[in-house]
Amino acid sequence: LEGIRERIPTPNCCHFPMGLRDTACARNILVQTPDSESPQSRRASGSAVSDYDYLDLDKMSLYSEADSGYGSYGGFASAPTTPCQKSPNGLGGRGDTCGCFSLAGEGRPALRHVRHGAALLCRDARGCESSPSEGGPVCWEPEGARCHLPSVPMKTSLQQSSQLSQALNGLSDRAKEAKEFLVQLRNMVQQIQENSVEFEACLVAQCDALIDALNRRKAQLLSRVNKEHEHKLKVVRDQISHCTVKLRQTTGLMEYCLEVIKENDPSGFLQISDALIRRVHLTEDQWGKGTLTPRMTTDFDLNLDNGPLLQSIHQLDFVQMKVSSPVPAPPILQLEECCTHNNSATLSWKQPPLSTVQVEGYILELDDGNGGQFREVYVGKETMCTVDGLHFNSTYSARVKAFNKTGVSPYSKTLVLQTSEVAWFSFDPASAHADIIFSNDNLTVTCNSYDDRVVLGKTGFSKGLHYWELSIDRYDNHPDPAFGVARIDVLKDAMLGKDDKAWAMYVDNNRSWFMHNNSHTNRTEGGITKGATVGVLLDLTRRTLTFSINEDQQGPVAFENLEGLFFPAVSLNRNVQVTLHTGLPVPEFYASRSAMQ
Repeated sequence: LEGIRERIPTPNCCHFPMGLRDTACARNILVQTPDSESPQSRRASGSAVSDYDYLDLDKMSLYSEADSGYGSYGGFASAPTTPCQKSPNGLGGRGDTCGCFSLAGEGRPALRHVRHGAALLCRDARGCESSPSEGGPVCWEPEGARCHLPSVPMKTSLQQSSQLSQALNGLSDRAKEAKEFLVQLRNMVQQIQENSVEFEACLVAQCDALIDALNRRKAQLLSRVNKEHEHKLKVVRDQISHCTVKLRQTTGLMEYCLEVIKENDPSGFLQISDALIRRVHLTEDQWGKGTLTPRMTTDFDLNLDNGPLLQSIHQLDFVQMKVSSPVPAPPILQLEECCTHNNSATLSWKQPPLSTVQVEGYILELDDGNGGQFREVYVGKETMCTVDGLHFNSTYSARVKAFNKTGVSPYSKTLVLQTSEVAWFSFDPASAHADIIFSNDNLTVTCNSYDDRVVLGKTGFSKGLHYWELSIDRYDNHPDPAFGVARIDVLKDAMLGKDDKAWAMYVDNNRSWFMHNNSHTNRTEGGITKGATVGVLLDLTRRTLTFSINEDQQGPVAFENLEGLFFPAVSLNRNVQVTLHTGLPVPEFYASRSAMQ
């Protein structure tokens, strides 16, 4: 009510604001009513005002757009008068009605001008015949019917009540969310405690692991100290024993010489004096060659370098976890750049064009050529890699993945690679003896020494069936060149087969022998001359080595139970020059025998 009075005050009075268009005040249409006025006088007054013209009264209703009927003339024939109680300020209406009255046809439209002030005046005027229904609208009846003015503040109150209800619904949702949030926070407290206990246990386990590693290292270091201690004691004790024996010998020699000097036989003394003098000088010289110097010091020449470890311990700290970027996308293998050559495979890959994730490196994996497990063959930042040393006539599967600090990407699509069916290779200058002379793209070799020198092929074999030939370009003075296979660390300055790292056949112009670890076996007739061809057949499936001369098998199977990595090998001197021929099919004598088996 105070808000309404502040919003629609009249210029003349602020007691009963009615929003009148002519700035009139409700006080002007009210008269003073004595306390002792009787109902009869009020009825007389009502009779007096009944002389007013009906139209004049209707015009009075039109006079104010907010007229509530307060002080209106109520002596109408169609509506009996109803006494009004005295208002709190001693003012009364001219008529005896306050809110319910009859209007002619011309007065009904005026109600739309007075509806805003009706409820206010009805509240201040006590004794209404009937109160308007709460929030009810203005009722229009046929002409002459009764009308009741609705309460505008009540309608506004209902609107505000609806708005308040909507606001309360929103606030209720927020309160529900806050309640759930509090439950979440309480759960976080418990989770923090559990995570703290778990993290402490993990930290203790990590520190205990470091302590265990340090204790193991301490035990290893103490073991080394004990070994050094035992070594020093052994050296010193051996020197003590040696010096004791020598001192005993020296003492005996001295005593003997003294006894000889005491003899009175000059001729006898002269016979042994020279020998004794030489013996004494020799013994003295023996004592002077470091015999009286300790062979071992008492100090332990060991100094524990614990600086890096202490620095690492001081730098041991927690790493603050940062918001990590996503893992990289799977790399794409570039098929147009992937290829195989002989027993090598080259693979190339790239990141997807639209990928923006940082990549720190790549991991290339290959299987074993038999469909087995994958193994890492390259880890680095490059996007191209060549893998050497694969098996011939084998099928490999390759895949690659990317990684960064966050993790590892999924694998790329798997690429299937086929290596060469037969081996193509040449001699290896890097591992050969310095006296070997190379020509013809490292396919032809000779030597500038009369001694035998060894040269190996570039390619090693550990699987499959392989055959190569060596043609004799020059053969002078009947030397004994040797042909076969060897380990990478075979002796390079001796005939092939002298050590246990080579399996060979050495041959002259008449006969041949098989040799391994300097053991000669299976002498076979038939030698070589200029233009002859020596074949070497290595079957690692059956683990055998067989030789041939001019495409005919030379002797039985030379060696069996071969296992490991073998390199083609030749030993020769300056009287021999040979040329290597590779990529050859298996000879007929072996193919037919394999077919029969």
